[in-house]
Amino acid sequence: MKDARDFEPDPLVALQRGDPGPYEDWVKRDAASFLAFFRRLGATRAESEDLVQDVFLKVFRHAQSYEPTGRFRAFAFRIARNAWIDHRRRGAARPPSVAGGDTDEDGAPPPVPDGGPGPVERASRSEEAGRVQAALDQLSDAHRLVFELGVQQELPYAEISDLLSIPVGTVKSRMFHALRKLRELLEGDAS
Repeated sequence: MKDARDFEPDPLVALQRGDPGPYEDWVKRDAASFLAFFRRLGATRAESEDLVQDVFLKVFRHAQSYEPTGRFRAFAFRIARNAWIDHRRRGAARPPSVAGGDTDEDGAPPPVPDGGPGPVERASRSEEAGRVQAALDQLSDAHRLVFELGVQQELPYAEISDLLSIPVGTVKSRMFHALRKLRELLEGDAS
């Protein structure tokens, strides 16, 4: 299924032509998506922000040598995945918080806008998010990454296959096993 991004100009092709507009639009539009990607992989908010900036900088630096052979979004997520791997190799990643990321760097919950959910609903959502994050943390990196890209980033299996350089069948298998493990963990947690 095609989404609206499939019909937008490729930001790096536009940069090669001297038009920074599509690149700037992409940065504004997808910054939150990349931030969430890194947070769900276990980075703190500050680490996630640094990683997002690193991704945007690396993508920008690739502009002149970039060849649009596939979808730009897959290219950008490949850079994000590699940035995460490099970050983990440097040993800078800390274990994710048990609260599931619903706090800021000082441990305080984010402010609630007027008309938002009440304290009981927020506590329930936070508890559920914590359970889900704890279950995701128990998945292997390979299974968590396929789950993140397929379910949370809504990428098709073929794109995940290209991004991770693995066969589509392996993507399907990892997704199956990730979902089965999550179901087992969450059902066991509820009883």
